[in-house]
This record gives sequence, C-alpha cells and structure tokens, in this order.
Amino acid sequence: MTKLGFSKDRLRRIESFLQARYLDSGRLPCAQVAVTRGGETAYAATLGLADVERGTPLRDDAIFRIYSMTKPVSSVALMMLVEEGAIALEDPVAKYIPAWADLGVYVAGVDGAYQTKPPERPMQVSDLLSHTSGLGYGMHRRTNVDAAHRQLKLAEVHADLDLDETIAALAGIPLEFSPGEAWNYSIATDVVGYLVQVVSGMPLQDFLRTRIFEPLKMVDTGFEVREGQAHRLAACYQPGPGGRIKLQDDPTTSPYLKPPRFYSGGGGLVSTTADYLRFTHMLVQGGELDGARIISPRMLKLMTANHLPGGGDLTQHARSIFSESTNAGIGFGLGFAVVIDPPKTLLPVSKGEFYWGGAASTAFWVDPVEQICVVLMTQLLPSSTWPIRRELRTLVYSALEHANA
Repeated sequence: MTKLGFSKDRLRRIESFLQARYLDSGRLPCAQVAVTRGGETAYAATLGLADVERGTPLRDDAIFRIYSMTKPVSSVALMMLVEEGAIALEDPVAKYIPAWADLGVYVAGVDGAYQTKPPERPMQVSDLLSHTSGLGYGMHRRTNVDAAHRQLKLAEVHADLDLDETIAALAGIPLEFSPGEAWNYSIATDVVGYLVQVVSGMPLQDFLRTRIFEPLKMVDTGFEVREGQAHRLAACYQPGPGGRIKLQDDPTTSPYLKPPRFYSGGGGLVSTTADYLRFTHMLVQGGELDGARIISPRMLKLMTANHLPGGGDLTQHARSIFSESTNAGIGFGLGFAVVIDPPKTLLPVSKGEFYWGGAASTAFWVDPVEQICVVLMTQLLPSSTWPIRRELRTLVYSALEHANA
C-alpha cells in the first residue's frame, strides 16, 4: 500500500527502528517524527517520554529546545529586509556595526595581547549568512579565538550579556580568517539577528513574531515557554553512564520558562513539530503558505544555492566541525546546508535538498524535488552523540516508491 508515493510498511520501519535502537536502550528519551509530501502528512510518530524522571509520556504538542534550528528562521528574517531594500548582501557589516571597522585577523597571542593582520577584504552581510565571516564560536574549543568566546560566555542561550553587549564584546576579538576565505560555523547568525533588529527598528523577538510566526500560524514558537505552556516543555538530556542518559535541563525549573536576557538569533528558540513543519512547508512552496508570502521564490533560490568558495563542499572549506567525511557533497547557502552532489553524501537524497539541525539532536530537511519535508524532534545534547539524522534520511527515502527524480 502507498500513501503520497510512500510505502506504508516501510514508513513503519521508522518507529520500530527508533524504538528498538534508541528508546528501549535508553539512548534517547523521546522522538517525534513528521514526514510530509506536498503539504500532506505521510507519516507521524510520537514516541517515548518527555520527562524520564517523572515518567511523563511525550505529547503530540510537546515544546522542544530547537537551538540552531533557530538559524534558518533568523536568516529568512534578514533576507526579508534585503528584499525590501533596507540592507544589501554586499554591504560591509561595519556599516551597521561601526565598532567592527578595524577587526583584524588573528595571527598569535591571547586575550589582551593579540597579534593581528588586516583582512584581505571587509566582512560582508552575505558572509554572516554563509558562515564565511571569519567569526568564531566558543563551542569549538579549537583556537584562542574560541577561548575568548567561552571566557565571555558569548552566544550562550542564557548568557549574561544581551544582544547589544554581545556585539560590543565581539569588537575586541579578532577574526579566525579573512572573510570569504573559508567556512567556520560561528556566532555569525546571532549577528544576523542583531542586524534584523538594527535595520528593522524592532527587537528581534518582535520581528520574528509579527513577520514570521504570526503569518505562518506558528503559535508555540518563541524565545521562552509562555505562561500556561510549561507542562508541555520536554526535559533535555545528555549522555550519562553506561550509554544511557542523564538530565541536563529539568522542565519544571528550566530557564526557558522566563524571557531571556540574550535573544539569540543563532539558537534561542523553542518550538513544536507542528510549528516547524509550517515553516518548512513555507520553504518547500517557494516562500508562501496559506496566502502568507514570507519571502519570494527567487530570494529563496538564492538562499539555497551553494555559496562556498569555488562551489566546493564542507569537507574542503570547513575549519572546524562539519569538515568530516559525512559532509562530502554538502555545500552551504545563506542559512542552510545544501546537497550539491548526492552520490558523495552516500545517502539517497536529492540534489538541492536543504536542511539544518539543533544542538539537542533536532533536525529538519526540505526536498524541493520530491516536495518532502521532514522534522525530527528529541532532546539530547550534543547532536553528535548518535547518527540518527543520517539514519532517518535512509529510512524515509527507502520508503519512497514513486519519486520525481
């Protein structure tokens, strides 16, 4: 039997696989998966416990920390302003952040005694969206620039510094490399959020709410769990002894239960599977959903093209994580990773598929060729713990019996 071109029997493998490999073994607390094609649901499953300690089953409307799945949302927001002529991709970032006009490239030294050299060219707005800006990220633990980010606790979701203070602090930290020279997953999308705020004249949280979430009817997405929603927030976990999990963030005392000081365009949102599916449906339909036009088809096409130097992939250009062989055939656009050479990925994916994920092992992808959208929600830090994202791709595409390509 088929539904929307999928084998129902093969789609059922998803649940049995997740249950046996991850839930019964205690490797994951829960999993929620939704697969749609042409905007219609082909498969959906809600599995496991939202709160292992209290034995609370996962709800269909559970709220999850989506971390870096915030990045595509913030990137779309800035591109909306590009469409309106309020900012241009080729603009130097220093036009909007004058304190960054003299940012140098790291040569040697530590905080307070950096040796730097001038960049080969100024950082452009497009560099922020494509992660070719030269900025760092504390999570990498690779260089003295990363160490400076950690020392100041920059881009931590519940950081002490607000967005303005974070941007000011970055003026004292050199770049990892000249803009456009390489790819480095970085704090750049938090800077994107700052530019949205500066250019629109609205706080980032208000812009996202009024220009994206409300038009798309993403009713549960925001920077905090609102009053009356706390019982829907899933607990978050991390690897514990014996390959099982241990609690990382208790939903009854979570900092997500109140507004943050730092509104992180790079990783601050909470959302639901249903809400994020609406965001993906807008994307797969060329920027429009149910009469709400968020972005134009041409601008979205630009965002999902490969912007890496020379048309290369992440294995060639990434300076830190994502340089691994599993990213062969993967480029990067303006806010999304993009499949540019399917055979190199060793997955049965489509050319032009775009995607991203979050630190707590959440993920999504959009396949414009097959009109497929997939959202995976769970809550386990870090996302590198298990290869569940690659496994889910194989399971979904192996169930596709009537393909467009």
